[in-house]
Amino acid sequence: MRMRIAFVAFVVAATVGTPAIAQTVKHIQTEGAGIASAVWVGDMLYVSGQLPNPKTPADREKGTAAVYGNTQEQAESVFAKIQTMLKEQGLGMGDVVMMRVYMAADPAIGNKIDFAGMNAAYAKFFGTKEQPNKPARSTFQVAALVAQGALLEVEVQAARSK
Repeated sequence: MRMRIAFVAFVVAATVGTPAIAQTVKHIQTEGAGIASAVWVGDMLYVSGQLPNPKTPADREKGTAAVYGNTQEQAESVFAKIQTMLKEQGLGMGDVVMMRVYMAADPAIGNKIDFAGMNAAYAKFFGTKEQPNKPARSTFQVAALVAQGALLEVEVQAARSK
């Protein structure tokens, strides 16, 4: 019994007495933005969810909504934005280790998600001869996204290799 108590006391002391490893944290953000576009924590870069750029911007005077295109076009836009953000941080698409894709139904195809369209765009950036790495990935269907007409949003985590 004493041995058990001594062991438990040792484990507790070792756990409580061990300081956490300090991580450098750096927020990548622009003035006036509501969120950081990305955050470095040590050698990990957490990129906020990215929406596609509209092919045609909304026109408030005419009351017209932005036009984003189909799922594949939107996914290509999002992946290109992510690629640019990573490049600005000294990383590439091959450094992406985790990806989360949030997809909304497309009214143009019977209110279904176009998983094949998203995957076609994905295949242009991941698993290619030039960039063979593929990240771990989760894909979720959501009721809607914050930008009316957007069909997907993608967030990634990338790791800087040592």
